[in-house]
Amino acid sequence: MAASLSTGLDVHFAIPQSDTKRPIFFTRRKFTIYCNSSKSSSKPPQNPPVKRTPSLSEQLQPLSTTTLPKKDQAGLLSKPKSTWVNPTKPKRSVLSLQRQTRSPYAYNPKVRELKLFANKLSDCDNSEEAFLSVLEEIPLEPTRENALLILNSLKPWQKTYLFFNWIKTKNLFPMETIFYNVTMKSLRFGRQFELIEELANEMVSNDIPLDNITYSTIITCAKRCNLFDKAVEWFERMYKTGLMPDEVTYSAVLDVYAKLGKAEEVVSLYERGVASGWKPDPIAFSVLAKMYGEAGDYDGIRYVLQEMKSLGVRPNLVVYNTLLEAMGKAGKPGLARSLFQELLESGLTPNEKTLTSLAKIYGKARWAKDALELWEEMKSKNWPMDFILYNTLLTMCADIGLVEEAEQLFMDMKKSQHCRPDSWSYTAMLKIYGSGGNVGKAMEFFEEMSEVGVELNVMGTTCLIQCLGKAGRIDELVKVFSVSVEHGIKPDDRLCGCLLSVVSRCESRADVDKVLACLHRANPRLVGFVKLIEEEVYCLDTVKEEFKGIISNTKDDARRPFCNCLIDICLSKNLNERAHDLLYLGTLYGLYPGLYNKTADEWSLDVRSLSVGAAQTALEEWMGTLAKTIKHEEALPLLFSAQTGTGTHKFSQGLSNSFASHLKKLAAPFRQSEEKAGCFVAKREDLVPWLQSRLQT
Repeated sequence: MAASLSTGLDVHFAIPQSDTKRPIFFTRRKFTIYCNSSKSSSKPPQNPPVKRTPSLSEQLQPLSTTTLPKKDQAGLLSKPKSTWVNPTKPKRSVLSLQRQTRSPYAYNPKVRELKLFANKLSDCDNSEEAFLSVLEEIPLEPTRENALLILNSLKPWQKTYLFFNWIKTKNLFPMETIFYNVTMKSLRFGRQFELIEELANEMVSNDIPLDNITYSTIITCAKRCNLFDKAVEWFERMYKTGLMPDEVTYSAVLDVYAKLGKAEEVVSLYERGVASGWKPDPIAFSVLAKMYGEAGDYDGIRYVLQEMKSLGVRPNLVVYNTLLEAMGKAGKPGLARSLFQELLESGLTPNEKTLTSLAKIYGKARWAKDALELWEEMKSKNWPMDFILYNTLLTMCADIGLVEEAEQLFMDMKKSQHCRPDSWSYTAMLKIYGSGGNVGKAMEFFEEMSEVGVELNVMGTTCLIQCLGKAGRIDELVKVFSVSVEHGIKPDDRLCGCLLSVVSRCESRADVDKVLACLHRANPRLVGFVKLIEEEVYCLDTVKEEFKGIISNTKDDARRPFCNCLIDICLSKNLNERAHDLLYLGTLYGLYPGLYNKTADEWSLDVRSLSVGAAQTALEEWMGTLAKTIKHEEALPLLFSAQTGTGTHKFSQGLSNSFASHLKKLAAPFRQSEEKAGCFVAKREDLVPWLQSRLQT
């Protein structure tokens, strides 16, 4: 009889990569080769010897040297680092969910009696003396099985730890790994990482083996305690022993690496785990989505969705919420909307966190229509509302300018027993009324805050001062500022910028002095600079040094608004040349990146981040530069354009309208583009004669 031999081969195939930004993943296919011998065997067939299964590290060795992503293949992995160490002894090559063999105590007829005794231990006083006193009443001999049952039944970690130490002092039987594991799990509930690490080191000293449950407990406890470096340390120690992590450990370590900002390690660990046969759970994908979202990596988020579908992993609500947050940070409102629809179609019901994320996204994107549809759907389906969601919806209404919807939400909060309006709720309403110029309503809410005992915050003060400044009600502005400061409000750069903006609008010197007096209490140096640029004796070098000092001590997001307001102040005083100097200084110090742009076919001016006055100054500066280019007979493109953008807020002042008026005043040959709103275009044959005529005057 011919003898048949067969063996299984694991062959790894690299999947061709269509997107070079994504990490490479692998698939495994198993082939069986059969060999027949021409000789017959006289011996009876024998059981084949147990084949040694190569360890995970051994399997991954060819991956790490031949097929892992290189620098030009994956944007996240600049220098792939290996977290894996070759084991000292062979271990299982696939993830094992096997736990210890079920203990015989499960069939012990005295289980009920022992559990009652464990409850008595759990309920006794926390002192060691009281605990030992109750232990004297133990109903049965503390055999291995009985001791393990009691240990596993104790609830407070303190009692578990006391009983564990008591067992050790009795020296009735050898302490095995399972006793340490049960104790460590109890300590993990109490977030007692130091005690867990002491027990782990004790196991090493006493030659008691640490299994994958031991390591998993240590690592997850370190993660819960935010001891991420410790989690990584024990994970690396685990692999030095050749032990395989289970699915909980994989997900935990992925999260740890992500929290440490080690994106390379996250992706490397994920792909190696998948190559080993691990099927990631929704928690693992949630970690990946959160990491990509915080980095604003849209391709990464898209990749996570594709991976989940290819592996047949159905997202749960936690994953959907994480993906929505990620898309919000990546600035993808359209994808967020599609994902939300997918969530509903899957049969899941959104919770407060889901709706909060979506409301933030719609508010930030100024998607009024979608925001209203969401609000109507929430009401019709009676979806859950919590305090954070109410405030998020109010902020969304403020961002878009939905006054009636905001008022209804605010009234609902007032009627609620658990979601009463707080400082941020009132701030949203102040922003809505302030943006709409409804001074009466804004002041009404300001007075109401004092009556109901809600503290005003700096954002609320800023919104109210902006509203009063636009209305020219300077005396009330001064009162609001003084009351706010007296109540502990510390003016920030945004509030100072708001006061600067009011100064640029003031028509009388008396009003200017009143507002500057308020600003002096917040930023004396800024007031000094305003007076410096107004002085008759003017020195650009002095202005430059002082401007640099002020901008250096200002937060990044307030630097450009400061410069915009200072230019507006110069224009309000007819100090046009000094306005141009400030625009030059702002450009010099990087406050206006992308202001002027050139291609072979088109030269453009982008004033979308400028104030009305600063935009007019930039236009004049640009026209002056173009006039010099014509004078020097240099080559010019066929098309010129100026982009102002379009205000998406209901109460937007409209830079586009002001810019159009200024162009008309100059009789410049720029026309509103028919294809793109907020874009003004001029052809070379029209612009050149106009500029030449200005050179002659």
